[in-house]
Amino acid sequence: MSTPTTHDARPAPPKRSRGAAALGWILTIGLNVVAPIITYNVLTEDRHWSAFSALLLSSAWPVLDSVISLAWRRKLDEFAVVTLVFLVITAVVSLVGAHSARALLIKDSGVTGLFGLLCLATLFAPRPLMFYFGRKFATDGTPESTAWWNGLWQYEGFRTTMNRMTLVWGLAYVAEALVRVFLAYTLSTGTMVVVSPIMIYGVLGALGVWTAMYGKRSQAEGERRAAEAAAAEAAEAGAAGAAAAS
Repeated sequence: MSTPTTHDARPAPPKRSRGAAALGWILTIGLNVVAPIITYNVLTEDRHWSAFSALLLSSAWPVLDSVISLAWRRKLDEFAVVTLVFLVITAVVSLVGAHSARALLIKDSGVTGLFGLLCLATLFAPRPLMFYFGRKFATDGTPESTAWWNGLWQYEGFRTTMNRMTLVWGLAYVAEALVRVFLAYTLSTGTMVVVSPIMIYGVLGALGVWTAMYGKRSQAEGERRAAEAAAAEAAEAGAAGAAAAS
């Protein structure tokens, strides 16, 4: 008999709690994006702190998000952990080497390149990085929706999708970092100051669009395979019944 893993017949997600989802996203964006940016800008521009010290203090916000998640949902928020790791990487990179304009541009590439390597490294972990990012975006954080997402890992098609997404993100960011380092040495600093953020947000936008399209296509393919397997089982059952009747 065929198994659900073979069929890839994924269960539908539970009904999402809009209140829980909204509150979760407010906390996530506020503590992992808005608060660190404001803290960093205030400390470096108004207080004249070093970039390293400002980044170090900014990393306290994702830690607070993790503490709130542990107290509220009894589980660690992987999104906050990744944000914290990203801030730590940025702080470490800011300490390395000279502090010329070209060096600062290269350091930006080092941050995105190390993030790409982090993605690739998680392919050897029990779950790839995109599995946790997907759970953050696809669920409202309630135990029911989290259990549903975790349960999808049993399906081969879902595992392939998460691993492939992580692979593509990792390779894309490593390639983006290498290209920006090359351009930093070939283009003028003024030109690179314009090109660098365009590349950063361009790659992020392209990956976001590709991820959404690939996720929908993979889901549709899984549903098609499940329907074909169910039809085949029904045909086999019908043939067996006819043979038994005769």
